[in-house]
Amino acid sequence: MADYLNNFSLEGKVALVTGASYGIGFAIAKAMAGAGATIVFNDIKQELVDKGIAAYKEEGIKAHGYVCDVTDEAAVNAMVAQIEAEVGVVDILVNNAGIIKRIPMCEMSAAEFRQVIDVDLNAPFIVSKAVIPSMIKKGHGKIINICSMMSELGRETVSAYAAAKGGLKMLTKNIASEYGEYNIQCNGIGPGYIATPQTAPLREIQPDGSRHPFDQFIVSKTPAGRWGEAEDLGGPAVFLASDASNFVNGLVLYVDGGILAYIGKQPK
Repeated sequence: MADYLNNFSLEGKVALVTGASYGIGFAIAKAMAGAGATIVFNDIKQELVDKGIAAYKEEGIKAHGYVCDVTDEAAVNAMVAQIEAEVGVVDILVNNAGIIKRIPMCEMSAAEFRQVIDVDLNAPFIVSKAVIPSMIKKGHGKIINICSMMSELGRETVSAYAAAKGGLKMLTKNIASEYGEYNIQCNGIGPGYIATPQTAPLREIQPDGSRHPFDQFIVSKTPAGRWGEAEDLGGPAVFLASDASNFVNGLVLYVDGGILAYIGKQPK
């Protein structure tokens, strides 16, 4: 009988998760470490890298941290070369680093729009391009792009973010199309609304004891009836990083509690 559980093992694999000193990236890296992967991550400042290494250590994980601006192609190429020399060839890349600027479109400057596109779309292109040649030589590779429900839907104030995440969905499909013949699988994960420290203010109980209006809105729009936890992304990420997904390519897996499937309740 085939050992299906072993298909999900990441033993002996090197996983680079960008921007993974905290939040969603940290949770994904932690899950991959639990499946046996060696974790490498970067952040834009030494202080964040140090905090990340300490947080991984608390979880019993020896992570390798690098300072790198993922929008800087020369810096990314240098980091990947350093990782290959010090840790090993990157088997799994998770393009997680991202920013959002919530500004009404007509009030947003072109420079602000470009900054979001640069981090959320250009950077995944740059980092993917840096690791793909060694993946081709090694004969396999996994790339996971952290997309968003804004890869499918629009919302007020997020024109740049939605444009970037929609573009990232198509970059995912194109990497799969262009490099699938080299046994490289490129897929995306589209997180729903995840309970992180950044979204905590949106979930605070109001002075009158009621839920925050946005909290009520999200829970009512989610068939699961709750916000997601960062840990909810771990299983899907391990699946897409493992041999269990070797014939899955160009897919965005939405981990959203069913929001994209749901039209919503009829008002009473």
